Amino acid sequence: MIDFEMWNGLLHQYVDPQGRVDYRAWKAQQPQTLTHWLTDLERLDLSPDLSREQQLALWINLYNAFTLSTILERYPIASIRPLVFGIPNWFAFLWFFQRRVYRFAHQTYSLAQIENQILRDRLQEPRIHFAIVCASLGCPLLRNEAYTPEKVTQQLEEDAVRFINNPNKVRYDAHAKTLYCSKIFKWYRQDFLTVSPSIPDYVRSFLPPDLPLSASPPIAYLDYDWSLNQRLN
Repeated sequence: MIDFEMWNGLLHQYVDPQGRVDYRAWKAQQPQTLTHWLTDLERLDLSPDLSREQQLALWINLYNAFTLSTILERYPIASIRPLVFGIPNWFAFLWFFQRRVYRFAHQTYSLAQIENQILRDRLQEPRIHFAIVCASLGCPLLRNEAYTPEKVTQQLEEDAVRFINNPNKVRYDAHAKTLYCSKIFKWYRQDFLTVSPSIPDYVRSFLPPDLPLSASPPIAYLDYDWSLNQRLN
């Protein structure tokens, strides 16, 4: 199994407890450390007998490491969704996820492949949507430690609780009886419905039991913030 100590150390050093990344310090102090570690993984021979927990920890770590390595290469940037004359450049945005440039264990992947073909289709774990990050403020908060096979189930549960109890991502307006949710619940609705009869039911399972969430509230989706998730000193 891969040793994630290097990745774990970088996260401890450059990601604060609120999940904000100090790209400026990272690029100034260790601009190539992450790149060299990922390059070493290109020649790895991956065992076909990994447990589900080993696969989850592996691919979540790789997704996040590949994402941050791309940001570090281009930093400073304001967003992964660039603007051209004030209009979102959707071609560049999609290219960020679809380009097959990330090498691991003698194969080449895109971020979309890792997310959709491996984490979603193969492993079928809805909570990965609270763990993998696209480096934007609308994403889940980046955990400042690596995922490990021994802890990944607990880590994903903690991630789900943190995301759903963050009013910037999920909140209930008791007066309007409306559940406001991140668009992650809209984009990946079917993933959550594989384990729960409805989005409100899924959300409710991670909320304090005394929260007055009505039985079947209407859902309104919050605007997604594509600004770069960074710590500004």
